[in-house]
Amino acid sequence: MEKTFVCIVCPNGCTLHAAEENGVISVTGNRCPKGEEYAKAELTNPVRTLTTSVATVFPDRPVLPVRTSGAIPKDAIMPAMRVIAGLRVNHAVACGDVIAENFMGFGVDLVATDDLRV
Repeated sequence: MEKTFVCIVCPNGCTLHAAEENGVISVTGNRCPKGEEYAKAELTNPVRTLTTSVATVFPDRPVLPVRTSGAIPKDAIMPAMRVIAGLRVNHAVACGDVIAENFMGFGVDLVATDDLRV
């Protein structure tokens, strides 16, 4: 398996080439060790922090911006969005308040990224 990535770990934006052969991953194009770590993770277990919004019950503020407090598996993004689509915030929250604890069992919380005053 071979893939090409643009590294997002530092401002260099290196073009990384990662290949896996017989369980060994080789990475080229990185200017620092962080690029190699990033490419290996992207090849074997890509993860993302999810940033989106949750519906509220308040007509004057119909959505609240939220994000996961850490990364979740990339292939879980769409299932997570379906779960979030079913959530409704019905009370005041402050930025950083937990909307859903241990979201989908990933060990990260879904947190508000803005205040919701009612």
